[in-house]
Amino acid sequence: MSKTIPCVLMRAGTSRGPFFLREWLPAGDEARDQALIGAIGASDPLQLDGVGGGSTLNSKVAIVSRSSVPGCDLDYLFAQVGVGHRSVDTRPNCGNMLSGVAPFAIEQGLVPAQDGSTKVRVHNVNTGARIDVTVRTPGRRVTYEGDARIDGVAGTAAPILLDFLDAWGAVTGQVFPTGQRIDRIQGVEVSCIDAAMPLMVVRAADLGVSGREKPVALDADAALLERIESLRLEAGLRMGLGDVSNSVVPKPVLVSAGDSPDSITSRYFTPRRCHASHAVTGAIGVASAFALPGTVASGVARAAGCHQLSVLHPAGQIDIEVEMGGEGDGVSVQRAALVRTARKIMQGDLHLPDYVFSRPGESDRPAARKPLTLIVPTSAGGGNDTMARIIAAKLAPLLGQEVLVDNRAGANGAVASEYVAAAEPDGQTLMFGYVATHAMNPALQKLGYDPVADFAPVGLVGSSPTLMVVHPAVPAADVSALVAALRAEPGRYGYASAGDGTPPHFAAALFQLATGTTVRGSTYEGAAPAIADTASGRAQLMFPSLFTASPFVHSGRLRALAVAGAQRLPALPGVPTLAEAGVAGVDVTQWYGLFAPARTPPARVLALNAALNQVLADPDVVRLFEQHGARVEAGTPAMLGERVQAELARWRAVVDRSGLARPEQRSAVLE
Repeated sequence: MSKTIPCVLMRAGTSRGPFFLREWLPAGDEARDQALIGAIGASDPLQLDGVGGGSTLNSKVAIVSRSSVPGCDLDYLFAQVGVGHRSVDTRPNCGNMLSGVAPFAIEQGLVPAQDGSTKVRVHNVNTGARIDVTVRTPGRRVTYEGDARIDGVAGTAAPILLDFLDAWGAVTGQVFPTGQRIDRIQGVEVSCIDAAMPLMVVRAADLGVSGREKPVALDADAALLERIESLRLEAGLRMGLGDVSNSVVPKPVLVSAGDSPDSITSRYFTPRRCHASHAVTGAIGVASAFALPGTVASGVARAAGCHQLSVLHPAGQIDIEVEMGGEGDGVSVQRAALVRTARKIMQGDLHLPDYVFSRPGESDRPAARKPLTLIVPTSAGGGNDTMARIIAAKLAPLLGQEVLVDNRAGANGAVASEYVAAAEPDGQTLMFGYVATHAMNPALQKLGYDPVADFAPVGLVGSSPTLMVVHPAVPAADVSALVAALRAEPGRYGYASAGDGTPPHFAAALFQLATGTTVRGSTYEGAAPAIADTASGRAQLMFPSLFTASPFVHSGRLRALAVAGAQRLPALPGVPTLAEAGVAGVDVTQWYGLFAPARTPPARVLALNAALNQVLADPDVVRLFEQHGARVEAGTPAMLGERVQAELARWRAVVDRSGLARPEQRSAVLE
């Protein structure tokens, strides 16, 4: 199989990526995807070994061929390739990359050019939608030079008109795949719409932001990202897309008011980072939700006919002509058109790396050559996930194998724990466990795994302190004043918990035990929705990790009253510990460690421990952990095993004293 293939690298709209004719790539989807992974350099977050740019915006691929669909000239298959992980997702579409398809195909001889301009009908294989693309071709040759300007791209270029004909409901079969224009998910109103791209649209204000923040500010808000991802996963299920944890659709969008009745402001996520500008297909979806009545994005009522609408994004705006038909409840969007530009950057041969395809004798190689999978018990974007990915990137070269991060959130860590406990004990599946999965949750309730018997400890990773934060509207200036208020009016204030058996849950219980107070508890599916509701004032008190709390504290949306740990934090030197404030016994340090399934060969465990400790000694890792409010803690497998035993005993005692366990589970918990 050839390791050298033709390739054209293009900037298309506000995206960039390689363009291939289908026959340039290996036959068969699996071999094709491996070639794309190698072409982009997906295994590395920086994508140094390929033509990717370390971002989802330039980890895109366009595959073009003559169309087999009657009435269409070209088939366009879009592929979103992973950043830092070997994945290829062909479920979504990309309107930006679409703008390069017609000029690429004309130059490759798939479509004859007309004099002046050439209209090409493109069939998008991903969604089944048809798009008319008009390209300037003076003298029957493609030109990239012109005076059209699009926000997010320097300079000007020839305009490329994209006219979307039937993109509404193309992926799911319905414009509103849940059957409703507004759904309520985890207490938040969302609109799930399939218009050129499946989207989950949310009012920015409902998540505690203005919707006009810069992408870097939104990306730095880990709790917001976790909340959005939690909503997106549920939206995917309701839209009939199944488990979307490893897919980039549906895309989450935060919307807010525009600058005029014909504009709307949008922050588009890809899905775990905010787009620097905006996807074209996403803009059509947002414009459709804006034009149609009854959605969270709806603007003024619009009659049948053409409307010039604008989607405002961080780099400017996308102007879209939307044609509507029908009236009243039967009004619909029938087509949408907009202008993009493209530019050919280079054309030549792409040399794929040796490791892309399987080679003879690979099955005889030792297991260490297979990818190692690191299971994370929380959703992507949170503190655990961030630390796991830092470690994975550094472990891979030391172990001489790829390290994949697999997020398996659910049941407060029990889903991931049971998966790893049942995995083959070959040292190829590890878990990024923490205090909740291996001490708190098992202490609280009977689970489908044993935190001691079912795991082989590999090594400690680090720890992170817990803060006590309150909503700014809470009048108490310090812990003493808060305790006095709680004693005077039991049940007046409520606290937010990230789920039963999690650190925020136990910290709140310890605080009430130590102070003799009563605080109403509200349980959420994770730290992100819990802290979001605290910041909005629905709850008044929470005990999040420093990582989760930092963006809210520094922005003034929450106030830090105390540290639930043994010492003050360098990042917040003016915040006392609870012990200093007169509340003893509330020490909820969150610790993290790597675990393998029980019966993993001791030699493999020691080899993994040595590599882990080498990673934790790296100054860059130490710095990155500290930036995220965590501290590196290296150690032996035995030290992690001792930590689990001690913490399990400690939290079982807390459960016993506090009565947190459900009555039917208490005997099992206290064995």
